[in-house]
Amino acid sequence: MDRVDVVERLRAYILNVEQFVEKALSQNLSEDVKRLVELAKSYLSDAKYYYESGDHFTSLACIAYAEGVLDALRLLGIVKGVDWKPLTELVRRPTVLVAGAFEFLHPGHLHLLRKAWEMGRVHVVVARDVNFERFKGRKPALSELDRLKVIESVKYVSSASLGDEKDFFKPILEVKPDIVLLGPDQWIDPEELKKILEERGLRDVKVFKLEARVGNWSSTNIYNGLKAKICGQDQR
Repeated sequence: MDRVDVVERLRAYILNVEQFVEKALSQNLSEDVKRLVELAKSYLSDAKYYYESGDHFTSLACIAYAEGVLDALRLLGIVKGVDWKPLTELVRRPTVLVAGAFEFLHPGHLHLLRKAWEMGRVHVVVARDVNFERFKGRKPALSELDRLKVIESVKYVSSASLGDEKDFFKPILEVKPDIVLLGPDQWIDPEELKKILEERGLRDVKVFKLEARVGNWSSTNIYNGLKAKICGQDQR
């Protein structure tokens, strides 16, 4: 096994623990158990930091501590219905592409990105300023570079890039994802998008769409609310 394989297996190991932690914390745990899961989560955070820093030996030690704590809770039946995935399933995760403006990051966006993360490795395409203005009829509150930086900081996102100013489908053709996940408010139909991609040579891409919003969150509502509040303060 060469170094690349070892590093990739370590990444899969970290992802396995991360998914376990997410599922465990979604359960109704006692405060004592929750503290133990949070302890494992802190080891996980250290493992991810050292992995990104290139210190893979220390990363492995940290993630092994995290797995030990969580596996004890699993074997004792304290955390139920959660198990470890074979690393072979995680070494080559499908690439999931998500696209949007992401003007103000809100719970609806996080729900979309988390669902994408559950499917595979997430790549986000952030809309360009010129396209935002074309669709919304106004300039974005945050520039395309600022919106890109915000998206890159989200833990569910593996990578991100800016869209194309003229061709909305070009980034999909460049990334060549296994899956495209559409938000509930996005204009295009999954079958229509799949047909367009096939016509342009990209076949076997699965396209899904979230059925419903989380709450009534939207960047436009946030923008209008902030604008009304600022205008009201100016009048006073």
